[in-house]
Amino acid sequence: MASYLEFIQQNEERDGIRFSWNVWPSSRLEATRMVVPLACLFTPLKERPDLPPIQYEPVLCSRATCRAVLNPLCQVDYRAKLWACNFCFQRNQFSPSYSGISELNQPAELLPQFSTIEYVVQRGSSAPLIFLYVVDTCLEEDDLQALKESLQMSLSLLTPNSLVGLITFGRMVQVHELNCEGISKSYVFRGTKDLTAKQIQDMLGLAKPPAGVQGSTPQPQEHPGLSSRFLQPVHKIDMNLTDLLGELQRDPWPVPQGKRPLRSTGVALSIAVGLLEGSFPNTGARIMLFTGGPPTQGPGIVVGDELKTPIRSWHDIEKDNARFLKKATKHYEALANRAAVNGHCIDIYACSLDQTGLLELKCCCNLSGGYIVMADSFNTSLFKQTFQRVFSKGLQGDFRMAFGASLEIKTTRELKIAGAIGTCVSLNSKGPSVSENELGLGGTCQWKICGLDPSTTLSIYFEVVNQHNAPIPQGGRGAIQFVTHYQHSSSQRRVRVTTVARNWADAQSQLQHIEAAFDQEASAVLMARLGVFKAESEEGPDVLRWLDRQLIRLCQKFGQFHKDDSNSFKLSETFSLYPQFMFHLRRSPFLQVFNNSPDESSYYRHHFMRQDLTQSLIMIQPVLYSYSFYGPPEPVLLDSGSILPDRILLMDTFFQIVIYHGETISQWRKAGYQDMQEYENFKQLLQAPLDDAQEILQTRFPMPRYVDTEHGGSQARFLLSKVNPSQTHNNMYACGQESGAPILTDDVSLQVFMDHLKKLAVSSSS
Repeated sequence: MASYLEFIQQNEERDGIRFSWNVWPSSRLEATRMVVPLACLFTPLKERPDLPPIQYEPVLCSRATCRAVLNPLCQVDYRAKLWACNFCFQRNQFSPSYSGISELNQPAELLPQFSTIEYVVQRGSSAPLIFLYVVDTCLEEDDLQALKESLQMSLSLLTPNSLVGLITFGRMVQVHELNCEGISKSYVFRGTKDLTAKQIQDMLGLAKPPAGVQGSTPQPQEHPGLSSRFLQPVHKIDMNLTDLLGELQRDPWPVPQGKRPLRSTGVALSIAVGLLEGSFPNTGARIMLFTGGPPTQGPGIVVGDELKTPIRSWHDIEKDNARFLKKATKHYEALANRAAVNGHCIDIYACSLDQTGLLELKCCCNLSGGYIVMADSFNTSLFKQTFQRVFSKGLQGDFRMAFGASLEIKTTRELKIAGAIGTCVSLNSKGPSVSENELGLGGTCQWKICGLDPSTTLSIYFEVVNQHNAPIPQGGRGAIQFVTHYQHSSSQRRVRVTTVARNWADAQSQLQHIEAAFDQEASAVLMARLGVFKAESEEGPDVLRWLDRQLIRLCQKFGQFHKDDSNSFKLSETFSLYPQFMFHLRRSPFLQVFNNSPDESSYYRHHFMRQDLTQSLIMIQPVLYSYSFYGPPEPVLLDSGSILPDRILLMDTFFQIVIYHGETISQWRKAGYQDMQEYENFKQLLQAPLDDAQEILQTRFPMPRYVDTEHGGSQARFLLSKVNPSQTHNNMYACGQESGAPILTDDVSLQVFMDHLKKLAVSSSS
C-alpha cells in the first residue's frame, strides 16, 4: 500500500496535483458508478525551488484546435526531427533551434522529471505591479491610527517601481492625487450616486486624448502620463504618501445618536475598478479595501443607518427579510466581473466586532482571486501580521503573488472537463474537450484567476466519455495538460505547463486496482468543495442529504458485507477514513450556519475554496495534540475521550489555535507550581504547546485566532464544539467509564453515525 501513498506524495510535490482516483475507470458507465467523480486538486503555482524557469518559449502543436505544449508524453522521431502530439496525434516538425536534439541530448521539456516546467515569455513589455488602497475613514480614532501605521509600513515592503494609489471614503469618496508637492489635492465624489466606467474616467481626466486612433485601448506604456496623478511609483512618492496617510482624519460628517456612520463602500469600489480599468487594463493590479463596518448608503448598501435595525442574519435571509441583499450582491458581482476581465484582483480586510457586509462583498474576492481577512479591529496583531504576510517574499526575493493568470486544460479524447471550483471566473472557451454536464464553473476549458499565490488550489472535475462498448487497449493511459499563463511578481510573463497521465482499468475485471488507487483525502476535499458550492445556492439540509446519499452509495459499492448484516460491514484501508471526514464535514461551519453570522460563513467558505489539500483537511477535521508528563507530545483522536484532567491539548482548526488545560493542570497552574524551582518540569510542560502554537501562528496565512483556555473556561467551547461527542450527558453513566469529558450536546457521535451508515449500506431495501 505504501507504494501508492508514495506515488501520490511524489506527484503532489512535483506537479501540485492530487486525483480522487489514480487509476481511471475506462468507461462512462463505470465512472458514474464510482460515486466520487474523477477530479483533481491542482495548485498551479506550487512552490518548486528546484525548478528554474526556462528562458525560451514553449513549442506548441500546429493543429489550430489543439495547441498542446510539447511534453514528456509525446512520441519523438529524433532522426526526422518530428514529434507527435499525445492529445490529437498531429505530427509536428521541430523548429531549427532544436536541430541538435537526439536520444542522448534531449531538451528539458522531454525529460520525464519535468512533467511540470516553467517558461519565460520574452515577447511583450513588462508592466509594474499596481496596489490601490481603498480606505474607510469611518473608524474609531485608535483603529484608524493602527490602520494608517500598517499602510505606512506596507509602503516599505513594496518594490520601488510598484505603482501605488489611494482612495478614501466615508460619506464622500476621495481619489487622491499623489504627484503634487506640498499640497494635497483630491477629487471628491458623492457617495450616493453610482457612476459608469466612462463617467469616472472622464471626471478623473483619464479619457484618451482625441488625436490619434480612437478604437484601440491605450496601452499603459504608450501613455506614461495617463495615470500618473493617481498611481505613482513608490520610490517617487514614498515621503508624500507617508505624510498623506499620517494626516488622514476620521470622516468629518457628524454621526447622530442612534445612527451608523454613512459609508459609501459601493461607490468607492466602483471608482477603484473604473480608475484601473481606464488606466491599466489587462495588467496585474490589487485593489485593497480596508473597511470597519457595513456599507450604509448608495449603491451596494447592506444595512440602513438606523442602529435600531440590525444587519441581516441567516434567519432574515431564510425568511426573505434581507431587503438589500439581492441588489447589493448584484452591484458587487458586476464590479467583480469587470475587475476580473481586466486581471485586477480585489482584497477585503474587514475589521469590526459586528458584521461588515462580507456576504454581499465576498464575490469581489471569490471571482477575482483576492484575499478576505477578518478581524475584530485594525489594532489587533491578527490583522497587522496577516497584512504584513501579504507582502512576504519567496526564496528569490520576489513577492509570493502572481497576477492575471489564465488556466487552460487539455485532455485526451476519452475525457471531458466538467468544471472547476475555486477563486476563478470562466472564460467561456468552448472546445471539443468540454463536457455538457457541469460541476462547478463548467462549459469552458479556460478560467481566469486574477490573483494567485503558491497555495491557491482549484478543484477540477472531469467526465469519462469513453463508451462501454469501445474498450481502451490494455496499458492505455489518459493524459491531462494544465497550461497556466501568468504575470510573475517580477513583471515577467510566464507559462507553467503540467502534463500528467494515469492508467485506465476496466472496472469489471480490475476493480481492485482502481480501489487501491483511491485517494481518500483528496476525494473528501473534492466532495466537500462540491457540497460547499451547492450550499451557496441550495438549502442546507438538502446539501447534507446529498452528501449522505453519496457516502451510502460509496459504502455500498466498495464495502464488503453480507446483505442485512451490519456487523459484517468492512471498508478497505484506502476508504476507511473517508466516512469520518464526512462526519466532521457535516458538523463544520462550511455547511452548518448555526452559531455563525452570514459574514463568518462567507469568510470560512472563501478560505476553504482556495487552500491546498493539507490546509483543507485541517479545516474539515481539526488536528489535536496532547501534552503530558508521560512522554513526548502526540497526536490524539478528535474525541471527547481525549479531554483528560492531566493533559494539555493543542487544537488547530486552521482559523483558530486553541490551547486547552485539563482540570488538574489548570488547578496546578492557578496554584503557581510553575514558578517553584522543584517543579521545573511542569513549567516546561506548560511552555511546550505555546512554542508549537507560535510556530503555526508565524507561518500561516491568514493568521489564526489564538485561544488559551482551561477546563470550565468559557472559551473551552471552541474545543468542545469540534470534538466527536463520544460521551454526552445522555450516555456518560451508561458505559461505566470515567475518562474524558462529557459534552452537553444532542449531536450524534461518530460511533452512532457509523452504525447508521453500516445499517443503510447493507440493507437490501436501500
